[in-house]
Amino acid sequence: MRKTIAALAFAGALPLMAGGAALAQDFPSKDVRVVVPWGAGGGTDAIVRKITTLAEGELGGTMYVENVEGGASATGIMEVMNAAPDGYTVGALTYDSVVTVPRQGLLKSYSLDKLAPIARITSEPDALMVSKNAPFQTFDEMIAAAKEQPGGVRVGIQNIGSRTHLAMLQLQKLTDTEFDLIAYPGGAAPQKEAVLSGEVDAVVTSLGDFAPLIQSGDVKGVIEFSTDRNPTYPDVPTTAEKGVDFQIGSFILLAVPAGTPDAVVTKLTDAYQAAYDSEAFQSWVSTIGVTPSWLAGAEAQSWMTSTQAELFQLMDEIEGK
Repeated sequence: MRKTIAALAFAGALPLMAGGAALAQDFPSKDVRVVVPWGAGGGTDAIVRKITTLAEGELGGTMYVENVEGGASATGIMEVMNAAPDGYTVGALTYDSVVTVPRQGLLKSYSLDKLAPIARITSEPDALMVSKNAPFQTFDEMIAAAKEQPGGVRVGIQNIGSRTHLAMLQLQKLTDTEFDLIAYPGGAAPQKEAVLSGEVDAVVTSLGDFAPLIQSGDVKGVIEFSTDRNPTYPDVPTTAEKGVDFQIGSFILLAVPAGTPDAVVTKLTDAYQAAYDSEAFQSWVSTIGVTPSWLAGAEAQSWMTSTQAELFQLMDEIEGK
């Protein structure tokens, strides 16, 4: 009886195994959708579109990027979590996807266990940038202005509870200052509009997000939350240089629904790694000041888990828990 049951169980598994192998062999047989959970025009959108265009040629099938905004990236990432695990839906996770949304715990069905990382492709520090019309043009001048008039310096962050919000809360604590923090949900795109229109004096996100405005002279980087200067923007000092012991930044992590066949994940990983290693991608990211940082598979999973734990602890400390 036991042998019969075992035989039946094995026979039942064969179609699934064969189906998975066939899926991998035929992949891709239709368009691959790549979800960016932020609006068009931001840094994440630009980077994902660039590397996906290059990966498309390596994969041998059509790939297209779709912007699905909302919920500090939760809306788009939930679509990836709920998609069929067949490789035809890829998601671009950012800091908020890994830290802010899980930390808030507002969506019970949101779980990173529902995803399998392909690779981390960037890891870059955040920075403070000021408008060309701001009354201060250096970090020291900005801190002095905030001390002279608490709440008088307007700084555009992204979502409440986001890493940019966390960065400013910690900066206030370490420099004994108070800023007027104004939230612009939706990523860097609305921050750009705010600083160009004069709604804010400064913004906080990565230098890469604001590369066109830095190059045009409309904004200027005054400090980067890092230990080493950015080779693309060597004139921007670091928090380490200014005696501010705090570093934080953003990243882009590509993932698919958990349960996607290993062979399909491997095909996607190989296509994206070839795109990442290409001269076209490496030279492009260097011009905008983005730090490429490849980490794939189990290493990416381990990094994501440890990064989340470290930042949760930092948030507890800031909130006095």
